[in-house]
Amino acid sequence: MSYEVDFTEVSTTGLESSPVAPALAGLRANEARYFKNKYDHVFTTGSAAEAEAVVAWVQGVLADERGIVIASPPLEATAFEVDGLRMAYVFYESGLAINVMYAIADDGKRAVGFKLSDGMEVPEELASFKFARQRSKLAGTIRGSYFVIKHPH
Repeated sequence: MSYEVDFTEVSTTGLESSPVAPALAGLRANEARYFKNKYDHVFTTGSAAEAEAVVAWVQGVLADERGIVIASPPLEATAFEVDGLRMAYVFYESGLAINVMYAIADDGKRAVGFKLSDGMEVPEELASFKFARQRSKLAGTIRGSYFVIKHPH
């Protein structure tokens, strides 16, 4: 079942099993607010089980580009197109959120972003990345990093 993410009333719907559920819900709401404000897009997520193709695509990009396998189970995922970009998000039980921004145009920007919820440790599989801090009214402190995608997916 899909869930329209509300960034005015933050809810842990779908994320309850995460040990940092309130912070992860705030992170998800922060993303929803960004897409609503920048693109007038309503951010909707669904269970990872219902979005297996999205989770598989994100996992494939991580494995092919950097040999990364995320140990935490995925809870929610979404994929959509906006302004010439194919976007995919996966929210993990650990509090990790991964997004893949993939320009539809061959010469466009393509990258994978990682965001860590407030209160979670850096996962072992991402220990080589440097994380920048960002404050969010919805999510507290968000730590983020990214890498550029080099191959077609």
